[in-house]
Amino acid sequence: MKALSDQLSPAIATFLAASYTVDITDLEFQQTRKEFAGDITLVVFSLLRSIKANPVSLGNEIGAYLVSEINWVTDFNVVKGFLNLSIADEFYVDQLNQIAATPSFGHLDATPEKGVALVEYSSPNTNKPLHLGHIRNNLLGYSVAKIIEASGQAVVKTQIINDRGIHICKSMVAWQKFGKGTTPATEGIKGDKFVGNYYVRFDQEYKKEIQVLIDRGSSEDEAKANAPLFLEAQAMLRDWEAGEPTVVDLWKTMNAWVYKGFDVTYANLGVAFDSLYYESETYLLGKTLIEEGLQQKIFFTKEDGSVWIDLTEDGLDEKLLLRSDGTAVYMTQDLGTALQRFRDNPSMQGMVYTVGNEQDYHFKVLFLILQKLGYSWANSLHHLSYGMVDLPQGKMKSREGTVVDADDLMVEMSQTAASIAEELGKLEGMSQEDKTSLYHTIGLGALKYFILKVDPKKRILFDPESSVDFAGNTGPFIQYTYARIQSILRKADSAQNSFIALCKIAEKEKEIIKHLMEYPNLIQQAAAQYSPALIANYSYDLVKLFNSFYQNISILGEEDLERRSFRVVLAQQVLKVLKQSTGLLGIVVPERM
Repeated sequence: MKALSDQLSPAIATFLAASYTVDITDLEFQQTRKEFAGDITLVVFSLLRSIKANPVSLGNEIGAYLVSEINWVTDFNVVKGFLNLSIADEFYVDQLNQIAATPSFGHLDATPEKGVALVEYSSPNTNKPLHLGHIRNNLLGYSVAKIIEASGQAVVKTQIINDRGIHICKSMVAWQKFGKGTTPATEGIKGDKFVGNYYVRFDQEYKKEIQVLIDRGSSEDEAKANAPLFLEAQAMLRDWEAGEPTVVDLWKTMNAWVYKGFDVTYANLGVAFDSLYYESETYLLGKTLIEEGLQQKIFFTKEDGSVWIDLTEDGLDEKLLLRSDGTAVYMTQDLGTALQRFRDNPSMQGMVYTVGNEQDYHFKVLFLILQKLGYSWANSLHHLSYGMVDLPQGKMKSREGTVVDADDLMVEMSQTAASIAEELGKLEGMSQEDKTSLYHTIGLGALKYFILKVDPKKRILFDPESSVDFAGNTGPFIQYTYARIQSILRKADSAQNSFIALCKIAEKEKEIIKHLMEYPNLIQQAAAQYSPALIANYSYDLVKLFNSFYQNISILGEEDLERRSFRVVLAQQVLKVLKQSTGLLGIVVPERM
């Protein structure tokens, strides 16, 4: 189904081509202002860039043509450069029937010619638990994957697990020195939190050593480079890359602790993956690519043995690809991961990297290097760059332990939802188990909507309390409206839920149908822009339209059976689209609230 503007555009384009010999397909429409008659307005002024004509005369010509050629355009009026078109009620009824006849309205099945899109998100380090920043990453990536899939392209949800490097060795060194043989099991703590505590401990002890060296006369840079703990971490990284058995065994043990913790967090957050890649494996392929680049003279070696690429002619700078001691950097593994993913998915038609905007430069370099290496698919790589999540007290820092833990935040959101729901007193008769499940659903819905309603490029100041509000532009408000519609439909006679052929409908009913008609186009737009915010705000607008309708027009109290049947079907379709749109955001809508 097409939006109303898209159904009008071909006829207008045909008229303009025949009457003015111009090819105009990009037409501007807007909602008709309430003081004028009409359902949709064509902005005639925008046509004057290509057509020399009086806007009022041109509007009248187009209006008369549409009334004569399209049976559901019943009337028109022109106000200055605006053509207001009136649409027959029968048209809206027919559109609603088409929506009702399409179970997955707006969502397309994947077709082979579109290939596969990979969407990478999460991609954590195995030295700390997931935090609020990871939550935005996961929610964005998962939602974008769902939206692309709904647009008709097969999707592989993937992540690269950063399980090697100096930061991992820091946790390992700290556990060796201060852990005294304890484990997550002995301490009764999730594995990712347990390991993260040693990452913080390393930083604390490292700073003490730095200060000692400074007090002995070293400069700050010298102290940072020569602190004993840091030197131990560097030595451990070299031993790991050399395959030293005891180091590798410790690495496997501590990573296994972390993975178990991650799995719990992902399950609670409601995200999942189709494929996993590990930096400890892909960096080797990255090293192979660097060797190939050296042979092709794309890369060069400096006197200390480090490998670089010079991108100054491309407006960038020189980029390190391999350290002088032969150890890999992030770019090494990212090159290897990209190639491995293409090999695993030869029908790949694009890949989205969901990574914060602090890495904008990194991805410019990555994509450019892959292009220089001759990989044509590098042109279809996209960096979904998103803004950071701020807190009232400032920026989070993992190594200092000043982060909002993802697990703790989800518990807090559930508790806040419970407190507000209990105050409203709408859950009489529900078991405690059902209430607990509902609180989790509401809390997560609040969290997800608060984050996803914002354009990905913008920074977010996260406020947990305002996000759990049963009124306004919030997840719980949308969930509550869904539950309200469910309640209405439970009371409706099933015999009423048949298709309708009404000939007169109310303005508020038209507004809802017009909004429903926009849904298929919106999915395509959101997929093209990688923007869950479009879906989130569409859902909110749909909820506002339905609530306005519900407050002013009776559904079950309508005595006319045909009209009541129409309104029941209308409520059903709002419910259906609302469940689909919120599903694209990863939000669960409850049957009762």
